[in-house]
Amino acid sequence: MDAKTLYDAADHFLLKYTGLSLIKGLVLVVITLLHVAYATYAERKVIGRMQQRIGPNRVGPRGLLQPIADVLKLLTKEDITPDCVDRPVFMIAPFISLVAGATSLAVIPIWQNFVVANVNCALLVILALSSLSSFGVILAGWGSNSRYSFLGGLRASAQVISYEIAMALALVGVMMLAGSLNLIDIVKAQINSPFKMFAIPQIIGFFVFMVAAIAETNRTPFDLPEAESELVAGYFVEYSAMRFALFYLAEYFGMIVMSMVAVICFLGGWYGPFPIPGIPFFWFLVKLYFLIFFYIWVRATLPRYRYDQVMGLGWKILIPLALLNIVITGLIKVLA
Repeated sequence: MDAKTLYDAADHFLLKYTGLSLIKGLVLVVITLLHVAYATYAERKVIGRMQQRIGPNRVGPRGLLQPIADVLKLLTKEDITPDCVDRPVFMIAPFISLVAGATSLAVIPIWQNFVVANVNCALLVILALSSLSSFGVILAGWGSNSRYSFLGGLRASAQVISYEIAMALALVGVMMLAGSLNLIDIVKAQINSPFKMFAIPQIIGFFVFMVAAIAETNRTPFDLPEAESELVAGYFVEYSAMRFALFYLAEYFGMIVMSMVAVICFLGGWYGPFPIPGIPFFWFLVKLYFLIFFYIWVRATLPRYRYDQVMGLGWKILIPLALLNIVITGLIKVLA
């Protein structure tokens, strides 16, 4: 094979696959960014209704332009960098959290024919990137050269170690039932199962995963790294303007990614009671919005746990429950 043939083959491959993946990735990131922006609006509205308040209602009809106003406000604020910080670490920490959270989208299928990278070990990729996103929080606490920020970073590191183990163990039962780490194969295995979803036979794993996902994304009642009543604002107390906003963006990215993983692994993915013509991802979005509402509901309902309660829940309850779920799943597989 001569050089020209090799060049033509490589060019065809890049045009057909890399270009297509790039377009899919851009579409997915833009749509997710819109979801992140309006998840903040939905959260403020829903919590307002639960607490008998109105919520945002000034910018645009019913306050629908409030997220855009928030972005413009943060873009125009002064970006202040304190003198005593570790500047390289301080600058890069918000981007580590955001990029790690957003990269997980590449391996999550919205429906069978729309996934940026259909890899066989997609679950491992998501678990690795969710761990990596916490490095941004830890580095922000270290690089800020502030006692409050450092305490927030230490809390984040301990919390991630505790709940990452529980989350990974909760997904082992899904892997055992599906016989694969590929997310499309996991969805297909659910459709071929008697209940059409793994949330019923894996109810213990589903419970452990959802609790661990809330803790992994530092959401209330597990928001100890940013406990404003104790640590001013926790790990991002020294951040301002868009760097401050990037941490919130990473938190909501994590919430949406974890909800997507729960939909794929436990709730049957994009399959529903009946197909919707022309909108193959309809049921995926319905399940996703329900789980996002669940996150908001938990935030409006539960108070923040004490630090010892958070650690106790992770090590004494969730990890033993996840191990019990693996044993039960193994027995069912052997006896079935």
